[in-house]
Amino acid sequence: MVFKCQEDSFLKEFKTKIVSSEFATFDWTDPSGKVEKLKGFNVTCEDTILFPEGGGQPCDYGTLGGFPVKNVQRKGSTAVHFVESTTSFEQDAEVLLTLDYQRRLDHMQQHSGQHLITALFDREFKYDTTSWSLGSSVSYIQLSTSHLISRESLDLIERQANDLIREGREVTVLLVDPKVAQEFQDARAPRGLPKDHVGLARVVRIEGIESNMCCGTHVTNLSQLQCIKLLYAEKVKSNVLVHFVVGERVLVKLGEVFQREQQLTQALKGGPGQHLELVQKLQQNVKGSRKYFQQLLKRYATAEAERLCDLPKKDRPKYFSLHRRDGIEVDFINTFLRVAPEEIFYFLTVSESVFAGSSAKGHLVLRGDPEIVGKLGPQFVEILEGKGNGKEGNFQGKINNLSRLEKCQELLEAEFKPKRIIEATTANGAQLEAEE
Repeated sequence: MVFKCQEDSFLKEFKTKIVSSEFATFDWTDPSGKVEKLKGFNVTCEDTILFPEGGGQPCDYGTLGGFPVKNVQRKGSTAVHFVESTTSFEQDAEVLLTLDYQRRLDHMQQHSGQHLITALFDREFKYDTTSWSLGSSVSYIQLSTSHLISRESLDLIERQANDLIREGREVTVLLVDPKVAQEFQDARAPRGLPKDHVGLARVVRIEGIESNMCCGTHVTNLSQLQCIKLLYAEKVKSNVLVHFVVGERVLVKLGEVFQREQQLTQALKGGPGQHLELVQKLQQNVKGSRKYFQQLLKRYATAEAERLCDLPKKDRPKYFSLHRRDGIEVDFINTFLRVAPEEIFYFLTVSESVFAGSSAKGHLVLRGDPEIVGKLGPQFVEILEGKGNGKEGNFQGKINNLSRLEKCQELLEAEFKPKRIIEATTANGAQLEAEE
């Protein structure tokens, strides 16, 4: 079946009759990514101006009888609308369908633009488009080539596409019999017809460029695309993805880029022409500062370890804890342990980022008596929401919540707390000693 939306993609309102209405639920994902289970009805009508998802194009949104339509799916020759409503719809009742036209226009621009880009890559380089994606902000086509497309090649296709847009080439839709019509035989049909397809097939034709079998909604003239921008190409396995924006999205993308440019100008204290130079200079400064910072940390780690070495053996502590939350890497711990005395039990942690809070991720190291290390290591990583392993008196782990260090410290202190000795005398006068 060819729906009303496919006959006239610019129709914004349409009256039709209800065929069926059944209670249903739908998992709705809002713009923030939160999923909400909606209650409503799956409604079919005699016809519809709301496009059901298909051909790589998302479904339309709108209203049915004044209630929001949150999803439209094609089932055979019918379109099923999920309508968020508390009441059902009577069979044969006349209802008004309205279209979210801005969403439709965006989809038409991206979809017709994809057809044009696909045709030009085929014409110029003989690259087949094997799939495409209409994203929420940027779309892409997948080309069957292992060669990464240069910026010069992208600019060539982009220039040709925009020349054709300025010419205002007509875009028409033909309904043809797929079994006999020459128009269908000449059309691009990479995926063929759906298995449940019946009746005539739709072929979208760009004047003088190509014909492509497609169920989606399209503009009627390339001038309605406004413009096309090919953003970049990237290699994915044995194919190449070309990312692009069409029409209103070009203006949105330009606005985003300009706003980011202004933010960088303010942050770097220099105009756009200086951004690259200023960023490179900043990177060099950060690299130099980081190198100097690491040298200081190693000196500090060495000094801390030497302080323990300088203590007389009888005055050395049974255990030693050191916790750094200022972005120190695990190399700090390794430097400390290379110098520190062997006979002390060590519990050391560092965080991965100087900007993280008390629940920051980091590293943990225990060294000392193998029995105590084997006992406390697994307990500590569990408390600090991490994992680790060790052997022969050494235990290392990655941790995710440094805010619970105090609990680990309490267990460590309890382990090394002096034991009270209780003396008892047996009936025959022998002395016994026991730990409390």
